[in-house]
Amino acid sequence: MKKIHIKPLFVALLTGVLLSFSACQLDDIPNPNAPDQINLENGGATLNDLRLLASGLEAVLRVDMEFHFWTTSIVGREYWDLRNTDPRYTGELLGKGGGGLDDNGFLTTRSYAARYRAVRSAWVQIHATQNSSASLSTAQRNGLLGHARTLLAYSLLLECNRQYQNGIRTNVEDPDNLGPFENYDAALRSIRAILDQGNTELTGAEFVFSSTLGNAARVKQFNRAIAARVEMYKGDAAAMRSLLQETWMDPDGNMNEGVYYVFGAGGNNRFNPLFNVPLQTQYVAHPTFVAAAEPGDTRFSSKTTQLSAPFATDDLSGDVQVTMIASNTSPFPIVRNEELVLMWAEANIGFNNNEAVTAINKVRAAAGLSGYSGPTDDASLVNQLLHERRYSLFGEGHRWIDMRRLGRLNQIPIDRPGDVVHQQFPRPVFDVD
Repeated sequence: MKKIHIKPLFVALLTGVLLSFSACQLDDIPNPNAPDQINLENGGATLNDLRLLASGLEAVLRVDMEFHFWTTSIVGREYWDLRNTDPRYTGELLGKGGGGLDDNGFLTTRSYAARYRAVRSAWVQIHATQNSSASLSTAQRNGLLGHARTLLAYSLLLECNRQYQNGIRTNVEDPDNLGPFENYDAALRSIRAILDQGNTELTGAEFVFSSTLGNAARVKQFNRAIAARVEMYKGDAAAMRSLLQETWMDPDGNMNEGVYYVFGAGGNNRFNPLFNVPLQTQYVAHPTFVAAAEPGDTRFSSKTTQLSAPFATDDLSGDVQVTMIASNTSPFPIVRNEELVLMWAEANIGFNNNEAVTAINKVRAAAGLSGYSGPTDDASLVNQLLHERRYSLFGEGHRWIDMRRLGRLNQIPIDRPGDVVHQQFPRPVFDVD
């Protein structure tokens, strides 16, 4: 008999809405204080409930997001965590002694559970919107649907890239009847289909709720930006070029224009967990990142702080602290213009190399650097693109994925004899067939 233990992951408390869930179901007991999940999904959602579900989904999106960015950045040797809070940060993630990743450890399970928690929250919002008798125009209803579907796809894509060839479940609409695991390529196709449906819904849509992501038009652009990422992972440059023109990409614009995780103080909010106290929190940039930085590159100087003495532990030592977040209430990027411009450069390599160089030079100029003057053959431009992405997108969850998708995991440095670079995270023990 097959046994699946994933359902409790989807049992989530949506911020702002008191939903009664339980990993083991009791007899039907109505919540006397607020609508329950079944009531919300099956037609009982008021306009105010729908608004709360939308804001709750954005709040749930931030839950344990640090475990995605910490783990992918450390595996990709962007930085080290030398805090000594748990030996697995310098051991397991770096493949110390040739060791693998634990399928039942928090470095694997926290991100996986949180991403599917957001996915379940998105499905609650979709069902509640579809079945609600609230007075909504078609544009308003579609705004709620497209918003939820876009964040559903984004959450799946994050975990898809951690699991890689292990595959993920993309069809989880019914937690009692989960779809099969799909391999990486199939999962990317399924995520693209979800994004396309959301994009259709967002066309001409109207938001009846306040979103930290922006208005309906911006979320539609965000949808296309994530779709362009999917096509980048698939290797479809033509699709990337088409999709990027539907975003806010502007080579002459503010490189930080974009969509962000938003944080703050106060009730129903949280501080940015990726903030490091300058000169104190012991996250240090990988020595190769420091060594390869170009003089005057503000992408390096704005994201790091030189220490007077190194932080050191477990045979690892670094004297450049990671300080890419200004404060504990600062936002953290999901997609920025700088990434879009570099994606445009990549999509033009082999198609219009002059355009690729122009895009690269726009990013370099914004970082206070002179233009690229090296060879303009395809291979040289890919090398340069990787350099630019390394510094432009430092700590934003891309380096490890970039090196893997371009077949360069063997170029990620090994820190100690016997360490290994992981290709993917294991499927959690609680989600098995």
